[in-house]
Amino acid sequence: MAYYVGVDLGATNVRAAVADDEGDVVSVHRANTPNGPTGIAVTEAVLECIREACEAADLEPARVRAAGIGSIGPLDLADGAIDGPANLPDTIDRIPLTGPIGKLIDSDRVYLHNDTNAGVIGERFYSDRNPDDMVYLTISSGIGAGVCVDGQVLSGWDGNAGEVGHMVVDPRGRRTCGCGREGHWEAYCSGNNIPEYAKLLAEGAGDLDTDLPLGDPDFSAIDVFEAAGDDDFADHVVDQLTHWNTLGVANITQAYAPLVVYVGGAVALNNESLVVDPIRERVGEMVFNNVPDVQLTNLGDDVVLKGAIASALTGGTGDRTSSRV
Repeated sequence: MAYYVGVDLGATNVRAAVADDEGDVVSVHRANTPNGPTGIAVTEAVLECIREACEAADLEPARVRAAGIGSIGPLDLADGAIDGPANLPDTIDRIPLTGPIGKLIDSDRVYLHNDTNAGVIGERFYSDRNPDDMVYLTISSGIGAGVCVDGQVLSGWDGNAGEVGHMVVDPRGRRTCGCGREGHWEAYCSGNNIPEYAKLLAEGAGDLDTDLPLGDPDFSAIDVFEAAGDDDFADHVVDQLTHWNTLGVANITQAYAPLVVYVGGAVALNNESLVVDPIRERVGEMVFNNVPDVQLTNLGDDVVLKGAIASALTGGTGDRTSSRV
C-alpha cells in the first residue's frame, strides 16, 4: 500500500492528511498557523502537522510516496515557497515548503499550488465525471478560482494564476478593493466586503425598508443573508451581489469555456440558495456560447485538503486516469 500526504495551509489553520492510493483519508492533524516570529515557524508547524498525521496513521514519514500542498500566496514556485503572505504579519516574509517537506518524506515529489488551484485539482479527481475543462471558484473572505483547460491546470509562471477576484466588474469603480484598485469583483461580493457594499447601496436605496444594523460596527455579511426574504433592502443587496457574481462567472466562462463551475468558500457554502442557485439561473443570460453547469462544491470545507491529496496522487494534475506518482 502506498501513502500520500496533503497539506492545506491557510492564514489561520494548517491541516495535514495521510491518504491511501485511492485517495481515501487515513488520518488528519490540524493546528493553528503561527503568527511568527518568522516564516520558518510556519514551516515547522507544517512539518509537525505531517509528523502527527503520519503518527496517527502508524506510518513513518519516509514511507510517504508524495505530497501535495494547497496554500495561501503569493507563491514562488521556482523556490517552492510562499513569498510575503498578505494575511500574516510582516515579519513573515518567506515560508519555505517544498524543500523541507521533501526532506521529511525523503522524496522530491512535492507539489505546491495556490489554494484555488488545489481546489480545482480536488474537484477534478473526486468528481464523478473527471472533466478536462472545469473551474473551482471560491467566494469567501476573498474571491479566486482554479482553472483546468484541456486537462491542464493553469498555474501561471509563478503559481499565482486565478486571481479572478481582481477582475474589474464595475467600470464605475464605486468600491475600492483591498488591493487598492477600483471596481474589482472581490470589492463587492467577498465576505469581507459585502457589509461595506451594503452601506453603499443604502445611500441610494430610496424607500426600501430595512432592519439591518448598518451602523453597527459588527454588521456583517451574515446579517444580510439571514435577513433575506424578510427584509426588502437585504433582498436588494442579495440581488446586486447575484448580478456581480453572475457577471464574474460569465467572464470566466467566456475566457475558459468550462463544462462545470464548482463554487465553494464560506459565503457560498453557508448560503447556497442565495449565492449559487441564482448564478446558475442567470448565467445563461450573460454568456455567448457554452453555459456551464454551476453547482456547489461537493467537497465542502475539505476541498483544498482533498485537492492537495489529489495532487500528490497524480503529480499535480488531478487526472485520476493517470498513473500514481
